[in-house]
Amino acid sequence: MSTTELEQLEQRLAHCLLCDRAPLQRRLAGLRRRLRGNRPIDRGLTAVAAEVAASEARRAQRQQALPMPEYPLDLPVVEHREAIAAALTGHQVVIVCGETGSGKTTQLPKICLELGRGVDGLIGHTQPRRIAARSLAARIAEELHTEVGSQVGFKVRFSDRVGADSLIKVMTDGILLAETRSDPQLLAYDTLIIDEAHERSLNVDFLLGYIKRLLAQRPELKVIVTSATIDPERFSRHFDDAPIIEVSGRTYPVEVRYRPLAGEDEDARERDRGQAILDAVDELERAGPGDILVFLPGERDIRETSERLRKHHPPHTEILPLYGRLSVQQQQQVFRPHSGRRIVLATNVAETSLTVPGIRYVVDTGLARISRYSYRTKVQRLPVEPVSQASANQRAGRCGRVAPGICIRLYSEEDYDQRPAFTDPEIRRTSLASVILQMLQLGLGDIEDFPFIDPPDPRYVRDGFRLLHELQAIDDDSRLTDTGRQLARLPLDVRLGRMLVAAHAEGSLDEVLVIVSALTVPDPRLRPLEAQQAADEAQAPFRDEQSDFVGFLRLWRFYREQERHLTRRKLQRLCERHYLSWVRLREWKDIHGQLLGLVRELDLQLNSEPADHAAIHRALLTGLLGNLAFKGEGQEYTGARGIKLHIFPGSGLFRKPPKWIMAAELVETGRQYARTVARVEPQWAEHLAPHLVKRSWRDAHWEQRRGRAVADEQVSLYGLVLVPARRVDYSQVDPVAARELFIRGALVRGEYRTVPDWRFISTTGP
Repeated sequence: MSTTELEQLEQRLAHCLLCDRAPLQRRLAGLRRRLRGNRPIDRGLTAVAAEVAASEARRAQRQQALPMPEYPLDLPVVEHREAIAAALTGHQVVIVCGETGSGKTTQLPKICLELGRGVDGLIGHTQPRRIAARSLAARIAEELHTEVGSQVGFKVRFSDRVGADSLIKVMTDGILLAETRSDPQLLAYDTLIIDEAHERSLNVDFLLGYIKRLLAQRPELKVIVTSATIDPERFSRHFDDAPIIEVSGRTYPVEVRYRPLAGEDEDARERDRGQAILDAVDELERAGPGDILVFLPGERDIRETSERLRKHHPPHTEILPLYGRLSVQQQQQVFRPHSGRRIVLATNVAETSLTVPGIRYVVDTGLARISRYSYRTKVQRLPVEPVSQASANQRAGRCGRVAPGICIRLYSEEDYDQRPAFTDPEIRRTSLASVILQMLQLGLGDIEDFPFIDPPDPRYVRDGFRLLHELQAIDDDSRLTDTGRQLARLPLDVRLGRMLVAAHAEGSLDEVLVIVSALTVPDPRLRPLEAQQAADEAQAPFRDEQSDFVGFLRLWRFYREQERHLTRRKLQRLCERHYLSWVRLREWKDIHGQLLGLVRELDLQLNSEPADHAAIHRALLTGLLGNLAFKGEGQEYTGARGIKLHIFPGSGLFRKPPKWIMAAELVETGRQYARTVARVEPQWAEHLAPHLVKRSWRDAHWEQRRGRAVADEQVSLYGLVLVPARRVDYSQVDPVAARELFIRGALVRGEYRTVPDWRFISTTGP
């Protein structure tokens, strides 16, 4: 009878939630083994039957709660609803390709619900950015007539609004990646939508490789990969020729006009570019009413162009900036209704991530700052480069949304034809240490064998392993250490995670937790172009002449003290007077609270007494050993591996630069700068990095007065001399050579007979 009951329970597993099936299957297998050993299973059978019934009930409840989606008929994706549903029914993976504005992001989860997805597990929907995840969850919830946190939830770093009844979970791709540690088969989900895959971020590329391996183990899992019209065939090939559904956007024809710059060298082109933008704007104003979107490579270019346009155009023309570091309120200005003409000056954030409404015309400089990591210098560079053809096409497409548009390119058609078809994916131009750490933690084997869409450069792989070794996350055989396992549990850059682990040992975790959480958010200290001096004066109390990191601590204590005494409105006004972003300060506080919970889970203890300068900065230095630098003549520093650096002008140490510094980041923007720096003692690095420092000895000799062999020791790290010369006991360095020095000295002095153990070396004196 027990055998029959076991079989019946196994058949019922198909009606349980996905996340319950595997553990229940293991429980039933254990009961079978007990039965074969003639041991009783009645109590265990009753318990498993109760759990099966409970899981069946939860699944049935989810099925009954499935909403009947309604679709806005004006969205192009709705016309392809049946084709998408049919493709998803017949295939495990479907590629949906369409421009921003086609509705694919908001409507695909609803199509999945209509197919009965979201019952066995969640419909997981990833977004590349936190703000997009939050707003998308709100939009889908609104269209399904429910509240966020009910049938539709979201999870971003340090914020979780997913409820027990949620059918759709919107999250950043980083969150889904982190969940692979605790749920390697992603059994919490029956459907995954990987959105904006064309951006080819490091997280997305890793997820797509991970999911490809997972598909054979999870035949019931359905995956939708969405992309703008940028090389969808590559995604299809990656998933064994998965079907592509093309969804046209609501676009009008766009006329492309080429207006190449006349200058022959870069300086001449730079001067000409400013005038060329003014000429292009004049040309487009003559074409008719409508807003203009100008693509520029960086913030400085936006500020300079903004000044030119304000002097060039009448007051009724509104000029707005748009770039990633702006506050949310400033970014939202471009979406507000307005009268007259508006000119939006944007970086490549406006290519695909944001759709600026009302754009009739585009001016494309053809340039962008592309983040590139140098594995040789270990510097994250931000060079200005010509954009790819795919990016240029995306930019032109921004002006065909509301009416026929015009795109003026400030380069020649021949230049366009010679450009690469696509932008290099992030995996080919960034540090891979975090990815390698996660792969080691998950036991995914060699990175060279992992099914990435584009395999990473082997030099970047070696560099990632070297960084993990520097942080003591792996040993000499590239195996995870206890420190590495701790770092893998922290949703942080590996360098920042290493600081927290070290701060526990140094007795400075309270302070370092504040600093690390500050380094994960945009700097809340604002410095607008039109009020730089006023901002500097207002923020002077938060500066420290020895450490920009201590400046964060001063600002934190000021904000938390004022927060206790002021109402929200008064606190906001106080932030405005000090040129501080209230939104970023709140985000800093939220992240600090979440990190506090995480370090407690790792059993890392906060210090009860305030830590001194040395304890705080030694902990920070464990994550920044490669960012040490030494000042020679003038203001120039020599960093690790011989790179030349300057302290960033906004630093509190800029006016009185110390001999030795460490930097939170090294960036190249025409010049190589050390940003967020602090004074350090070189001896700290010797103590913290015994596995990295190089020691050399010279002038070894026998010292008669001390009666021992001595030598001058030099200690260096990545080519930086930490200790120029230090007298050491040579017998501790090279006992054999020290003994030879002793014997030679004894022979010279005719004292060799006083050393009976060594008589065999000579029978004659000097």
